[in-house]
Amino acid sequence: MKRFLVLLVLMFSQTLVMAAPIYVEHDWLAKNLKQDNIVVVDMTSDGVQYLRYHIPGAVRLSYQDIVMKRKDKVSVRLPDSQLNKVLGSFGITTDKHVVIYDDMGGLNAGRLFWELERIGHANVSVLRGGLVKWVLEGHRVDNVSVNPLAKPHKSAGKGRNNEATLDDIKNNQSAQLLDVRSLEEYVGHPRYPRSGHIPNAKWWPWEANVDFEHGFVPRSESVLQGELSKLGVKDKDKPLIVYCRSGHRASQSYLTLRGLGYTNVKLYDGSMSEYEKQRNLPLEKGK
Repeated sequence: MKRFLVLLVLMFSQTLVMAAPIYVEHDWLAKNLKQDNIVVVDMTSDGVQYLRYHIPGAVRLSYQDIVMKRKDKVSVRLPDSQLNKVLGSFGITTDKHVVIYDDMGGLNAGRLFWELERIGHANVSVLRGGLVKWVLEGHRVDNVSVNPLAKPHKSAGKGRNNEATLDDIKNNQSAQLLDVRSLEEYVGHPRYPRSGHIPNAKWWPWEANVDFEHGFVPRSESVLQGELSKLGVKDKDKPLIVYCRSGHRASQSYLTLRGLGYTNVKLYDGSMSEYEKQRNLPLEKGK
């Protein structure tokens, strides 16, 4: 009995150790491409890029596949039942290690990463530098389209509490807000009364997180952490809420923060597309 308990402890410890990292490197993926438990997901800028060349064996999933467009042009997440259908149609099951990449510094990959963490998918990673770094490092690509066998996908249970709602913004008492849009959007336009940023939000543009000169990889941890510290964001367990216009850019910032070890990050999915329509809610202008 004692030996059995020891084995259980060892198995549990091994599971913890083997939990998927937030980022995986290109050499690791090149060595593990043919592993049955790995699904590589291409989320590059458009389908034409996928047809030109992609990482061998990658399935093609576009950003538009995982968001819902409403008549008011607000991008919102899919209902879980619909998201599960989309994931299953690409052969993604709950036991798979999903490795996501794009060619935009994590702009699209971050969205799927956020969704999978939200629904409790156990193993999900993003390829550091995506397709750009993959090509620069000389890894093989091909143009053979992959048509995966559809399989059922179910939410794994309780996922990460990483979604902020309009009520969370209105009743916020402790979370630091980070606006990741352009400076022009953050400052607002003097002619437009419903422009600017949510009061007390700090400006942290998403593109400043990416080293575009060296393979679209995240900038170094020391640089990123230094910039966050200047904004007063130092405690990695402190509540943070990121937002942009529609939740797209903010998902990349969510990924960046998670990669830095921040544990209590939420994405305001409605972002300014929802907030600015609430005439009774305040907006601030200027930097």
